Amino acid sequence: MSRIGKNPVSIPQGVNVDISNNLVTVKGSLGVLTQTISEGITIKIEDGHVVLDRISESKNHKAQHGLMRSLINNMIEGVSKGWTKQLELVGVGYRASNQGQKLDLALGFSHNIVFELAPEVKVETISEKGKNPIIKLTSFDKQLVGHVAAKIRSFRSPEPYKGKGVKFVGEKLRRKAGKSA
Repeated sequence: MSRIGKNPVSIPQGVNVDISNNLVTVKGSLGVLTQTISEGITIKIEDGHVVLDRISESKNHKAQHGLMRSLINNMIEGVSKGWTKQLELVGVGYRASNQGQKLDLALGFSHNIVFELAPEVKVETISEKGKNPIIKLTSFDKQLVGHVAAKIRSFRSPEPYKGKGVKFVGEKLRRKAGKSA
C-alpha cells in the first residue's frame, strides 16, 4: 500500500536531522521543526538519507509509514526552501493590506476583518491597478501555512455563480449557470 514510505528522504546541505526516542528534529537555515513518530515505525539515517521502516504489514502500519515519510520530507523541504501559498481576492472593492503580522481584509462586510498571523508566517500583500489583490504567505512549516491560508479563505469562500470571494491562485472553481428566463 505504501510505496511512498519505501522511498528514502535525501538530506540537503545545511539541514541537520536529529532522532531521539520517537522524536525527529529537523534544523535548517529557515527554522526548526519537530515531529513525533508513530508506534510501529522505525527511523534511521543512512549515508545522507532518512530511511523509514515498519514493523508489520498491517493496514495501519502501512498508512503510518507513508504519512511519516511525507511529514519528514515536508519538514526537510520547509527548513531548506520554505513553503508559499498565494490567495487571490476576487470581487469589487475587495482589498487586503498588512501592517507587520496583522492582515486587514475588506471583503464586503460592514467592518474590515483584522487577522493576527503567527510569527512563523510571513505575509505580503500585492495590489496592482487593474488586477485582483494577492496575499502571499510564506513559512517553513507547511501545515501552518496551509492552515492559515484555509482560515483566510474561510472568511469569504468563493461562490459558484460569479466566483467572488477569496480563492487560491490557480484554483479552478466549479461554476453554476444562473437563472434562465
